[in-house]
This record gives sequence, structure tokens and C-alpha cells, in this order.
Amino acid sequence: AARAYREKLLGHGMRPSMSRRGNCYDNAVAESFFSTLKNELVHHCDFHTRDEARTAIFEYIEIFYNRQRRHQTLGYLSPVQFEQQADVPN
Repeated sequence: AARAYREKLLGHGMRPSMSRRGNCYDNAVAESFFSTLKNELVHHCDFHTRDEARTAIFEYIEIFYNRQRRHQTLGYLSPVQFEQQADVPN
């Protein structure tokens, strides 16, 4: 990444998360999410306006994906259930 960008991150106490150039695994989580979004919502809808698309995507993420959809990597819990479980002190 550009030097100015790296310096700006460091100035805010942030560390960039990057590996070598062209490493396809850097975006694996984001790519997986967008694939799921497209396959479970976008490819099944005909949006007539940007607002209609924006609302449907927001509802998919906030209502379904985070609160209802079970995720294999989270032990078949929704992200909200997994987070609530992790917040419980032992």
C-alpha cells in the first residue's frame, strides 16, 4: 500500500492487514460473504430502484444473516447467538 496510507493508519494506532501482493486469501472472508449475499438474495430479486435494493440488502444482513441464518463456522449458531454466548462469563 502507499506510504501515505500506511502512515495515516499508523497515526491512528491502526495496523494494516495485508500479506504479499496477489494473495487471494486476503479477501476470502469478504468474497465468501458477497457470494452468499448474491446467491441467497440478489440473484432471486428484481430491484426496481436503488432504494429498494438498499432496503432489501439491509434487511438481509441485519435481520436474516446476523440474527437468523446459522453459520457452519460458528457451530451452527447465528452471529448474534454466537456473540451472546461468548459474552456470558464462565
